[in-house]
Amino acid sequence: MQVPVPTPVPIAPDALLVEVAWEVCNQVGGIYTVIRSKVPATVQGWDDRYCLLGPYFANQAQGEFEPFDDQQLAALNDPFAGAVRQMRQQGYDVCMGIWLVTGRPRVVLINPFQAYPRLGQIKADLWNYHHIPTPDNDDLLHQVVAFGELAKTFLEILTAEVVPPQRLIAHFHEWMTGVAIPGLRRDQVPVHLVFTTHATLLGRYLAMNDPNFYDHLMQVDWNAEARHFNIEPAVTMERAAAHGAHVFTTVSELTVRECIYLLDRIPDAVLPNGLNIERFVALHEFQNLHQQYKTKIHEFVMAHFFQSYSFDLDNTLYLFTSGRYEYHNKGFDLTLEALARLNYRLQQSGLEGQVVMFFITKRPFHSINPQVLQSRAILDEVHATCEAIERQVGERLFYAASASTDYRLPDLDALVDDYWKLRYRRTLQSWKTSTLPPVITHNLVDDAGDDILNFLRRANLVNNKHDRVKIVYHPDFVSPTSPLFGMEYGQFVRGCHLGIFPSYYEPWGYTPLECVARGVPAITSDLSGFGDYVMQTVPQHEDKGIFVVQRQEKSFDEAAEELTDMLWQFVQLNRRERIMQRNNVESSAELFDWKNLRVHYDRAYQLALERQ
Repeated sequence: MQVPVPTPVPIAPDALLVEVAWEVCNQVGGIYTVIRSKVPATVQGWDDRYCLLGPYFANQAQGEFEPFDDQQLAALNDPFAGAVRQMRQQGYDVCMGIWLVTGRPRVVLINPFQAYPRLGQIKADLWNYHHIPTPDNDDLLHQVVAFGELAKTFLEILTAEVVPPQRLIAHFHEWMTGVAIPGLRRDQVPVHLVFTTHATLLGRYLAMNDPNFYDHLMQVDWNAEARHFNIEPAVTMERAAAHGAHVFTTVSELTVRECIYLLDRIPDAVLPNGLNIERFVALHEFQNLHQQYKTKIHEFVMAHFFQSYSFDLDNTLYLFTSGRYEYHNKGFDLTLEALARLNYRLQQSGLEGQVVMFFITKRPFHSINPQVLQSRAILDEVHATCEAIERQVGERLFYAASASTDYRLPDLDALVDDYWKLRYRRTLQSWKTSTLPPVITHNLVDDAGDDILNFLRRANLVNNKHDRVKIVYHPDFVSPTSPLFGMEYGQFVRGCHLGIFPSYYEPWGYTPLECVARGVPAITSDLSGFGDYVMQTVPQHEDKGIFVVQRQEKSFDEAAEELTDMLWQFVQLNRRERIMQRNNVESSAELFDWKNLRVHYDRAYQLALERQ
């Protein structure tokens, strides 16, 4: 059954759209993925009536921003360029150019530090007019309020460039840019304002610290809790933006509840997040990519484990989880509990095969574990030695076969020089060890206080030979420059068999969506926006390789048992069944393409145009 996609809405041909985000040409968080991946679909619908606005940070922007020179800027005949020219004439440090991503949108970047001489007055106005406090000792807040004032100035000048019947929509993402909204409303600037919170700031803090967050949500005193967590200025800015916008939106039905109780406004619309899905012409292509990158993961696993003991890689499944290190919110605690239970079931069952589970997150570390690095280096030496022997044997075997009148295979051992025999033996002797493979690849700054490591120690899930579930905790991003993996994160995802993301608090959740986009089955939860969206809009989602753990109104133990059952069923699939499942996952990926989901944004813009 094909899931129907939302009906497109006509976009007002007389409207201009400015999308304002802290992450424009500035990769600092998850909103960067939202904005960047949505660009191609947005440009397709809005063309040259669309522009992005963000802060200019030279170190971040230089790799992905191509500024227009004076001649190029002067040649542009549109309101965005006109506003930039006006600001420059008034002495502002502002630049316009192209964001070097798919879609190549036009971008305006403003240096927030130029407003620092006026910070005192800006902060005084925020307090006097909107009761937004801004302490003196927080530089991020200073950057935010400075940029907010400059964004307000840009939009004021832009409205003067807009010739009726043209109208202007400004869409602000998150509190870091939303601070401009109260001032725009107070000064009655003729712009239609949309504000999106992707995750309420207070909600994230409360969920990390309250295991019964959802049960207590209705009783939260937002002001007292914001002061308790020392985030009152940011929360106040978020609330002011939510109440000041003509249209207030969030990303999932789950965060609607948060907005009602923590921000005191019911969202006008839900804007689910998508990805720019790159489809492959032939089904076999993504299967080939899975095999290609799985081979690279094999190399890591051999280096990490085979020094101590070996197992059949053809009968090994690669599972992973990734994301910000929030032990409870991201469901790392539930995942570990389910893995421990799965390990016991596999040991008792007598089923063959191994599971290797990767935890990919970011933690402070001193260095890569020297033992892990050394093992990888020696295995590379083993590989080089084997290739040299292979070449020598191949050449000599070919000569022997050509010259021989005897049709029997010669003694291959005799074809190898003593030098290579000795080098092969000594390399293996220097590599093999009786110690257990480490569960973590790096030396953490706070090893004793790490929740993942402490669980593994308590559960004795420490890569014993008899353990059927092996653990690799990699507290750094996977990248091509890593000496351990040497591949992109997306390639690593393709090489795995299953992604596990049973979050307790996840307003949307890109990690399972990224799996689906690459044809990899994924587990999410009904407490993630993505999981909730799947349950509401994708019938028979399990047949499509998207599994949802029920965590709402369920105890931790019940959820852990359900996740264990999902993993247990997955490990019992045969190779043919897994291939069919990946085909089903890949075929459903288009449901989450921005080309289909952009309609939710356009509806919000249409609603904003109807409101004054």
